[in-house]
Amino acid sequence: MSETQNSKLKTQNLLPRPSIVVVMGHVDHGKTTLLSYIRKTKMPKEAGGITQSVGAYVITHPSASSGQAKKITFIDTPGHEAFSKMRQRGAKIADLGILVVAADEGIKPQTKEAIEILQKSETPFVVAVNKIDKPAADIERIKQELMQAGVLLEGFGGNISWQAVSAKTGEGINELLDLILLAAEMEGLTYDSENRGSGVIIESKIDSSRGITAAIIIKNGVLKIGDEIATQSAIGKIRILENFLGERVAQLEPSNPALILGFETLPQIGEEFMSGKIELAEIKIKFREVRLPNIEAEGEKRINLILKADVSGSLEALSGIIKTFPNIKIINESVGDITDGDVKLALSTNAIIIGFKSRLIKAAENLAKAQSVKIISSDIIYDLFKNLEVELKKLEAPLINGRLEILGVFGKKDGRQIIGGRVMEGSFKNNSTVDIQRNEKVVGNGKIINLQKNKKDAGQVQKDEECGMLFESETMINIGDQLIY
Repeated sequence: MSETQNSKLKTQNLLPRPSIVVVMGHVDHGKTTLLSYIRKTKMPKEAGGITQSVGAYVITHPSASSGQAKKITFIDTPGHEAFSKMRQRGAKIADLGILVVAADEGIKPQTKEAIEILQKSETPFVVAVNKIDKPAADIERIKQELMQAGVLLEGFGGNISWQAVSAKTGEGINELLDLILLAAEMEGLTYDSENRGSGVIIESKIDSSRGITAAIIIKNGVLKIGDEIATQSAIGKIRILENFLGERVAQLEPSNPALILGFETLPQIGEEFMSGKIELAEIKIKFREVRLPNIEAEGEKRINLILKADVSGSLEALSGIIKTFPNIKIINESVGDITDGDVKLALSTNAIIIGFKSRLIKAAENLAKAQSVKIISSDIIYDLFKNLEVELKKLEAPLINGRLEILGVFGKKDGRQIIGGRVMEGSFKNNSTVDIQRNEKVVGNGKIINLQKNKKDAGQVQKDEECGMLFESETMINIGDQLIY
């Protein structure tokens, strides 16, 4: 067969595919509201399935040029700064982008980050100036700020299309989708129908009832039930293939989001996959040796953590931001439920378990309570970081064996005072040297000469017990002061 014939045959195998669109912008600028409006009006009413967990789905919109219904695949990206890697990955997967900017707020830090990501990945994009229904909306100001940020708009010496929209009312949404279809036509997106399926892992997790699941975007070829599938870190065979609606299908073409079951081990998010009949020589499996990190010397002020998350993307974001905290050592990190195995590891390493969207197994909860293992769990990443900051502040505070509040002062003679109080924390022993704290500042120190409980000499008093004492100090004690031991 001649080279010309080969080229002609190859061209015949090329078919048009829908565009994959990533939506980016600053937190609270309306990305989720925009996608919700589009999803609600442009998708089948029975839509559900994996749309919420994956953040990827397909809509249809009539082409302005032909009037024919065209498909568009959307990828949502989290707005919080901790999910920066997710946004970068989304831009690399996507063919086109939508940069969302609030008309009443303008360019913000994550807007600039999104612009940088889109430009660095060379992803074509359009701008959606959102929230034009707000009284403080100023479209002209937004245009100027975009130009200053290097986004050269149409009509201002550039070629980047833009559309004023309201994700709340729907104004301008159809026109925005028209721009997306027009941009897709200009890109001339195609795929080879004869190629085996390939694409990118966008999420992975261990489902307690289904096993290992992977959310993917198909970029080329056709993905089929029974195909072998491989990434650099995992191999398997497709047992179940579901479309974005959660429906089981026999095969899927490019630009489709899908959920697959069949990997033998958990694939890493962001990895490319290939499918079909795969020879081992075609891939390089990276075996990761699991080691328990060395536990550092006792007495060092540091918090050991065990990280758990529902999916790999969440774990990546959680781990990435936590590694920026000082005085923290991650003992282990994994995807899935918080189990009694995690609690046992925390017990042996004196660690706190951090759970992000992970389910706490009842047996693990009971064991943690019995062994006083701390578990910080939340579906909101901000809350986890706040609680972690509280734990870090405890490291800065000196070790306290006991804290007592002064309730009464009964006299002073020759540098010695008779005082009474209640133990608020820990315990107090006779003949102990203590600090005097007033308004959270240490103002002096002294020594307990004689300690009494119920008007009888006592060697020690415990939390919530009242006591009297003969106290030796040059500092005059006041009611409300605290003694710190």
